[in-house]
Amino acid sequence: MQKKDYLKKEVEHFDIKAIDTRPIIDAMNGMSFTARDTARATNIFNKMLGDKDCTVVLAVAGSTSAAGCMQVYVDMVKNKMVDVVVATGATIVDMDFFEALGFKHYQGSPEADNQELRSLLIDRVYDTLIDEEEVTACDKTVQLVADQMAPGVYSSREFIREMGKYLVEHSKKKDSLIQVAYENDIPIFCPAFSDSSAGYGLVWHQVAHPESHVSIDSVKDFRELTKIKMLAKETGIFVIGGGTPKNFIQDSVTCANGLGKDVPMHKYGVQITVADVRDGACSSSTFKEAASWGKINLANEQMVYAEATSVLPLMMSHAYHTGLWKERELRRLSKIFEK
Repeated sequence: MQKKDYLKKEVEHFDIKAIDTRPIIDAMNGMSFTARDTARATNIFNKMLGDKDCTVVLAVAGSTSAAGCMQVYVDMVKNKMVDVVVATGATIVDMDFFEALGFKHYQGSPEADNQELRSLLIDRVYDTLIDEEEVTACDKTVQLVADQMAPGVYSSREFIREMGKYLVEHSKKKDSLIQVAYENDIPIFCPAFSDSSAGYGLVWHQVAHPESHVSIDSVKDFRELTKIKMLAKETGIFVIGGGTPKNFIQDSVTCANGLGKDVPMHKYGVQITVADVRDGACSSSTFKEAASWGKINLANEQMVYAEATSVLPLMMSHAYHTGLWKERELRRLSKIFEK
């Protein structure tokens, strides 16, 4: 087989605007097991949107964007359902920025011949395929963005904002998360930014400019995220996967307290994960465990143990068509760092 034989069926991204899942989620309220957990989690997310004092933080880890949920996240930002995004570098760069440059993800199979894929320069993410030559082009664009910036130390939020500015003029796909967030002043943080394609581009940039270059400071990320927590009246977190993004946003509570600021615990929490609790991790702890650290209030929390692409589109379609976002203000939290 040739490369074109593998890369021919594009992944189609779910459109929450086109499908109204309210009858499905509402029916799940009367069920049990994961169905009822999903319905309750949706109800809690709607509470976040209906609470005018609540700043909503979306935390994303994993490959759901590549798997068809990319437009879900874009529509959440465009429709004021999210005020802050904390994500892995892969979600933001390898997937979103990658498609904004005109590249695609393709449907494949987990049973594909991986040695043949390697010989054709095709990368596999479970049953999703990516052209490695296009990934390299994405990496080189990250390097280009860095080359055009003044040397210095930046938070990932500042660097991603520059990526958004670049996309305004150069994107092939206008409806990307980075560009939409840039245009609406929604901050995006990637606390482990270099653990992605962005890392390659930044390494190449620093090798080309060894004495004067751009660096990403994860401590500055944490400080800026903590500032948002201190300025917010209430916060709700909606977590896909877990890991570093979830931990950073949860830790903003205890970090603020350590600075002498008496901030409330996160008022709402929803997490979708397949991680197990028995190894003491569960994608950076269950909410009940986090409560022991003073990070989250347990009155409105729900863990949903499901693979995210199977429930996230249903939940967000319900929230979109319920329409509580229409009464929310656009907070434009990126502007607090311009003062």
